[in-house]
Amino acid sequence: MTERFTTGHLDRAPEVTAPDGSAVRPLCVLPGVASFAHFELAPGQTARAVSHATVEEIWFAISGAGEMWRRQDGYEEVTVLEPGTCLTIPLGTTFQFRAGREGLQVVAVTTPPWPTDSPNEARFESGRW
Repeated sequence: MTERFTTGHLDRAPEVTAPDGSAVRPLCVLPGVASFAHFELAPGQTARAVSHATVEEIWFAISGAGEMWRRQDGYEEVTVLEPGTCLTIPLGTTFQFRAGREGLQVVAVTTPPWPTDSPNEARFESGRW
């Protein structure tokens, strides 16, 4: 019998480090469809700039503050991240984020599910910071 439902808890999820350097706590996965995770940067920390080969993301800031830089097809912008900010990272977007003095916590949906089996999923890029 296959598992019908998945339930995750932030306080029990193991922490892993994403290629960009952020702490990640995977929460739930819909196999082959999407995943949901908690990402965190320590106060003053800046993530490495990356782009994804197959993954798209939707982020929602839940605590702290920071900034997100995104670049795609010659266009770029910096968005202030604070509780309640929601943004997308479409496929192929180069992005980099940094935390303010309180740190930064976001939750995100990734499609397809993250992490992938591809060793080249996260590509290191030149960033803003």
